[in-house]
Amino acid sequence: MENSKVVLYLAVSLDGYIARSDGSVDWLFDVEGDGGDNGYAKFYGRIGALIMGRLTYDEVLKLSDEFPYKGKPCYVVTRSEQPPSPDVTFTAEDLASLVPKVKAEAIGDVWMVGGGQLTKAFLEKGLLDRIEMTVIPKILGEGIPLFPEGMDSTRLKLVSAEPMGQMVSLAYEVLKR
Repeated sequence: MENSKVVLYLAVSLDGYIARSDGSVDWLFDVEGDGGDNGYAKFYGRIGALIMGRLTYDEVLKLSDEFPYKGKPCYVVTRSEQPPSPDVTFTAEDLASLVPKVKAEAIGDVWMVGGGQLTKAFLEKGLLDRIEMTVIPKILGEGIPLFPEGMDSTRLKLVSAEPMGQMVSLAYEVLKR
């Protein structure tokens, strides 16, 4: 779709981590939000396709017996050979060519579901339009950072800030260079 946006949507600890060092996200369930789904259903309803990294894909599979994103095109970016899956398309295609194709086919926005390395690649190639994060009031002390070291400086514009129980939802537009 011509107006599709590529959106990074995730939860982050107050000290900037998206997972424990082993990839676990068990800490996400320790804090009360607004009593509902904290805006997830509304967000997911506007998503037309997903692009995720393979490590994130592996973690998603650990969280549920069934793939949670059935019914929406899902691309898993990987450099390694993967067994076929009915739920995803594995690809080693360069992001600069993959993302415009996915955006053109998506009926809605494209959710970039990934960790720091995929986020870094999207930002460095100018492919990310928006960052929507829920800040969880938990200090992990160590783990996998949202933004890995060595990233280029990126300017953002605050679009919204909304409290949700003990959490805060923040949305930023990524300003293009």
